[in-house]
Amino acid sequence: MDLVERTVESQTIFQGKIVKVLLDQAELPNGKLASREVVLHPGGVAILPLDENGMVTLVQQYRYPFHQVLLELPAGKLDQGEDHQVAAMRELEEETGYQAETLTYMGCILASPGFCNEKLHMYLAQGLTQRESHPDDDEFLNVVKIPFAKLVEQVMDGTIEDAKTVAATLKAKVLLEQ
Repeated sequence: MDLVERTVESQTIFQGKIVKVLLDQAELPNGKLASREVVLHPGGVAILPLDENGMVTLVQQYRYPFHQVLLELPAGKLDQGEDHQVAAMRELEEETGYQAETLTYMGCILASPGFCNEKLHMYLAQGLTQRESHPDDDEFLNVVKIPFAKLVEQVMDGTIEDAKTVAATLKAKVLLEQ
């Protein structure tokens, strides 16, 4: 069965600083039309910084849509046309002050493919050298270090719910056990 939905009409209903929202009309495989709300996002990166003592550096940030502080991996959005590895190095240093000797690509995840085209690229950062962090002017965060085993435990027991942190942690666990 052909599952492809074809765009018949597309209208921009919001253009923000980070996202663009479209209201599309799509032709379904059965020929009927359906409305599709689509959020266009430039994509992002998430970095799992693991030091030689098995400690992971995370950040605590207030996440407005959930009105709560979340513990998550350092991460950020891609600038227009930016290579995701370059963005990973930039975000790691901005949020934690670390530079990585080794950055291992762990693939990407589709953040919420039901309505958003955001693609998050995940990296394992090792061989860390501490420099000075320099978060963006509108970015307020606390840096927290925890053992990698505790991070895995918190992912598995649901304490940590952030999708990029969950995915990158489990990918790193499998990668490090090989």
